[in-house]
Amino acid sequence: MADSIGKGQKNSIGIVTVNKEGVSMGTFTYKGKTYEMNPKDFLLDFNSWDENFAEGMAPQLKIPHGLTKEHRDVIYFIRNTFIETGKCPLVYEVCVVNGLQLKELQKLFPTGYLRGACKLAGITYKEGYLDQTDLPLTARDYNIFDAEKTYIVDVRGFLVNPDEWSENYAIYKAYDMKIPGRKLTEKHWQIIRYLRQSYEKNKEIPTIYETCEANKIDIKELEQLFPDGYHRGAVKIAGLRVL
Repeated sequence: MADSIGKGQKNSIGIVTVNKEGVSMGTFTYKGKTYEMNPKDFLLDFNSWDENFAEGMAPQLKIPHGLTKEHRDVIYFIRNTFIETGKCPLVYEVCVVNGLQLKELQKLFPTGYLRGACKLAGITYKEGYLDQTDLPLTARDYNIFDAEKTYIVDVRGFLVNPDEWSENYAIYKAYDMKIPGRKLTEKHWQIIRYLRQSYEKNKEIPTIYETCEANKIDIKELEQLFPDGYHRGAVKIAGLRVL
């Protein structure tokens, strides 16, 4: 049996404060050490991470019996990849390198890849969600134009207002990205509509596990449909983003 750490330890979320931009921030304390957190309970500073943080956060992410070697292998792969490349690895890469099926990853991190594995690895919500290597250095936002409408997107190419999304937007993004043949098939549309309907109902982007299960596809098929990744491909084309 794999070894585990973190059984029976106490932790706490500290008092919420507000920074100078008016954004609420919080703290997380475990074994006498306090970590600054963003409003979504992600570690604010990647460099302040240590295994103590992952150990303490695990029970809050539906991992009640401590971190096993399999958990730590995934966490350190995510961190090392980010350190070496400036990018959070795609979930496809995590599964392949660590010899995991998507169901096995889900069992290890039941709250999701981004909201579970990446959170425990100290990757912030936006770092995990977006490809930082493509981030322009100076632009604050820019426009995408089609023949009929102007879409306001952020510096990473995500639609600012999901209510402004249209099928024309999705078609344009598919052409602009790595979609095979630069054309959306019915299977693409099925996933895009699922993402939007789920978001409209729950006000939250579904996890990759939920998307695969609801659309009866495996991770390999999802990778083939959206080579840029789940969040950087499917979610982006669906006009959704992290706030």
